[in-house]
Order: sequence, then structure tokens, then C-alpha cells
Amino acid sequence: MNSNMGLIKMTHLLRTLNHSGSIGRWGAALQHQLHTGSSSSTPAAAAAEPVAHPRGRQTATMVPGDGVGPELMFCVRETFKQLGVPVDFEELLFSEVMPGRSASVKEVVESFRRNRVGIKGIVTTPTHGESGELEGLNMKMRWQLDLFANVVRIKSIPGLKSRHANLDFVVIREQTEGEYSALEHESVPGVVESMKIITKDKSLRIAKFAFDYAVREKRKKVTAVHKANIMKLADGLFIDSCKEVARLYPHIALDTMIIDNTCMQLVSKPQQFDVMVMPNLYGNIIDNLASGLVGGAGVVPGESYSYNVAIFEPGARHPYATGVGRNVANPTGMLLCAANMLKHMDLHTHGQLIEDALFKVIKTGKVRTRDMGGYATTSDFLRAVVNTAASM
Repeated sequence: MNSNMGLIKMTHLLRTLNHSGSIGRWGAALQHQLHTGSSSSTPAAAAAEPVAHPRGRQTATMVPGDGVGPELMFCVRETFKQLGVPVDFEELLFSEVMPGRSASVKEVVESFRRNRVGIKGIVTTPTHGESGELEGLNMKMRWQLDLFANVVRIKSIPGLKSRHANLDFVVIREQTEGEYSALEHESVPGVVESMKIITKDKSLRIAKFAFDYAVREKRKKVTAVHKANIMKLADGLFIDSCKEVARLYPHIALDTMIIDNTCMQLVSKPQQFDVMVMPNLYGNIIDNLASGLVGGAGVVPGESYSYNVAIFEPGARHPYATGVGRNVANPTGMLLCAANMLKHMDLHTHGQLIEDALFKVIKTGKVRTRDMGGYATTSDFLRAVVNTAASM
């Protein structure tokens, strides 16, 4: 009787989403599960599906970003050149701190849609933009491409010492709504209202993405992070949506944890986490906090997905403006982004070669940038990675 009621409820949900036109590919997968009673045969999440297949040379969009982004992208281009990677880049300057030289949002969005894959540095969002608009370039790009899922894998790197060892968990962030909705106004002088938007459609979508990711990567638990004890309606809706999707995956455990407790647990016992899913702002905070557990912003890659576009970018959002032109930035994170992008493009051999060379250089310990406890420059580290890869 209970299973029949659950089926009726989920079927009603799917009809509602179909009527609104927002169900998309994930909804089709849900419908398949409801009719077959299985989640194991679900098509892999969008993150798992390569958008291009290796037929000669391929083209990817490159957005260097601000701060040390251009220097890190030089490392990517030089590595690809020296190792003969069959990828060409369509490069676009995209920046709010250099608005006179920046490409438009339309140009960047069209490039990503055309190539369906790309690599991106950190685009700085100023506290006060020159245009006076509340929406930053990052937000506009994500909305127009519908980059709803940001994925950051937090994994200890052999040979790189940190407070905690043997970490391997994933942070999945919904990044098209929440506190990043750019809906603010001053109701009366001295009183500003800022709206947080949480919708059931997008909460179900990111929950489905997280559970599909867990299935594909053979993970055992999903932790939904929230603040429903205070934001009872908004975060309550998010948690209810996660529980609704979790019923389709009986072999994967669902845990819920309040955001402030999550931060404490991350710094005291991070090994307890496997896959984490959360709304926008919490994800931004947790991404950066967790990156610090395994070596900092310079070593953690990330990626963002829509249903037909994949963008690979650093996991921690720091442009490192003070390092510009000093040849001190750590290219590890950006090179790992490039390696992950190549695997997504079905260029697994090239991607694995870069990753293996990176980890070998770090484990050997002879060439390390300052943030890793060494004295090597960006150029020194790049040279060591390329030479190692060439000898493997």
C-alpha cells in the first residue's frame, strides 16, 4: 500500500514537471525508474556523458579569467603543445575588472554552446560593479547555459602533507538559484531585503544528479546540507526534495546535516563524508573550506555541468590577484582541470598522462611551489610536469 502511494505521488510530480516544461532528461530517467522499479539501469548523469568523441582535432572554449588565470592557462596550452594533445582552444577574455576589453556574455555563452566543453579560470565578481547591475558575469553565464551542477572532488594527493590524510569526498552544489538570485532591494532607507529562491524543480534536479553521480562512482552515501531549522520553508523544501529522490535509490544512504555542524565536522572528521549535495551559498563555502583540507586553492579542480555543456574550472574560487606576474602560482589545480576535460572529451590517454605526471612530480617532492612548501616557480613546476610526462 505504501509503495503504491509513493508511486502515485511521484507520478503526479512528473506530470506537473512535464506540464511546466522543466522536467528535462533527468525526469525521463525518473519516469523510467518508476515504471521499472529500478535505479541501477538509469542513464548516467550528465556529468558522466562525454559531449564529444575523438575524431581528429577538437575545439574547446578557454576563458583565462582574472588574477593568475592567464598564467595558469599558459601552463595548460604549453602542456598540450609539448605533449601533442589534439585540442585547439577558442580563447575569450571575460572579465568584470576589465569591462572595456571583455567579451560579452552572449559571445562567451555562444562559444561554450558551440564547443560544448571548455576550461575556465576564476572570473572576479567585484563587490560593486561598474554597471550597477546586481547580476555578475558569472551568474549571467551560468543562468544562460543552465550550469546547474558544480562538482568538486576533495581528494588527498599522495606526497602532499595536510592535517587529514586519505580524504576522498565530493561536493555537489546547485548553482543557479538560492542566495545567488540577485533579488535585492532597499525597502526603506537603511533596510535591505535580499531574497533566497529555492524551487522544487531545481532541488529535485540537483538531488537526482547527486544520486546518479553516487551510482556511477560507486559511492555509498549522500549527505544533504541545509539550514532547515531556521529557513524552514526554503531549506525544508530542499531537504524534502532530496528525500523524495532518495527513495528511488534504496542502496544509497541519505544523511542530512545542518550547515554549521557540517563545517565543524569537515575540519574535525572529514572522512565521514562521501557525496555531499547542497544549495548554492552553502556549496560555495564548503568548496573553499574543503579545498583547504587537501592543500588549498591551487590543487583542487572542479567542473560545472548543464545537460549539454561541461566547463572545467578550479574548485576553490580564488583569483589570487596578489600573485599576478610573480611566477608563483601553483598550476596543479588548473592542469587537473585540463586532464579531467580531456577525459570528458574521450581523450583518456592524454588526460591520464597529465594527471600521472602531476602526481609523480608532487610525490617525488623535488619541485614544489611555495604553497606546497617548496621554492619552485610556476615555470619550474610546469617544466617538471612536462618533462615527467614526456618520459613516461
